Amino acid sequence: MLPPGQGHRMQFNRLRRREFIALLGGTAAWPLAARAQQQSAMPVVGFVNAGSPDASLVAGFRKGLNEAGYIESQNVTVEYYWLDGQFDRLPALMADLVRRHVAVIATPNGNLAAIAAKAATTTIPIVFGVGDDPVKLGLVASLARPGGNATGINILANEVVAKRLGLLHDLVPKAVRIAVLVNPANTPVAEITLRDIPEAARALGLQTHILNASASREIEAAFAALGREQADALFVAADSFFNSRPGRLVTLAAHYRIPATYSIREAVEAGGLMSYGVDRADGSRQVGVYTGQILKGAKPADLPVLQASKFEFVINAQAARLLGIEVPNSLQLLADEVIE
Repeated sequence: MLPPGQGHRMQFNRLRRREFIALLGGTAAWPLAARAQQQSAMPVVGFVNAGSPDASLVAGFRKGLNEAGYIESQNVTVEYYWLDGQFDRLPALMADLVRRHVAVIATPNGNLAAIAAKAATTTIPIVFGVGDDPVKLGLVASLARPGGNATGINILANEVVAKRLGLLHDLVPKAVRIAVLVNPANTPVAEITLRDIPEAARALGLQTHILNASASREIEAAFAALGREQADALFVAADSFFNSRPGRLVTLAAHYRIPATYSIREAVEAGGLMSYGVDRADGSRQVGVYTGQILKGAKPADLPVLQASKFEFVINAQAARLLGIEVPNSLQLLADEVIE
């Protein structure tokens, strides 16, 4: 029988090795002795995301590190952890990182990962990207003066709910009954969505119906319910579990011929109708910059929480045509990109 906690560490190590190889390519093929020797002399950053491997988040984070003077495998080691929506694994993972005294814990995209990190340590620096108010989440004392071991960026994902619903209404004006897909396991995002959607829908004269999914099989069941509920369109909450499965969501939306709006452009690139939300790669870049500054000696308490400033509205014209939707010129001009 393994000692207590050993099974978790082995699981995390297997995950880390797999994702390290997948994301870093040839760098993971260094001779083990040489890699171990170089890593021992470099600070270690734990990069934690509750979704599945996301190339845009990794690229943005690396860019930010580079801007701060750090290059992976040369003067910093980054260990990537992707939990695939299994939020219950966060406490054990954070405890493992704290036991190993990593230099920084980075959670570029997700409220629950940041909350779990803060609960695990008051000393190891934490750099977060969260969609809700970090003061309300208990991560910092104030935006201007965080005052503790955590700082980062508010990516405002939950503050664009009404805007995204309004754009869906503009694109599909005949849609009256809107299904809203939320993940009840991700409490902060689900609560904000369920709070803001009804008010925004009433202002537009829309009706809403809530669908829940916290596992892959539940996503299929939720889409199957769309027909029974006679939904005209679908609003997918800005949840890391959903964001890590854009292809699956888009495929199901196409199968059920339901116009859908997403929070990330990757879903539109995969064939989805439209998205509106923060530029996640840029948010992750800013997390990388702060991580690098902390590695140089800056204290999180002295680094003010940033606010996301780049948002993207993306439309897939081919998806619109397949759904029989004509994209108004006004929306084409407003969009940051129209994918043909």
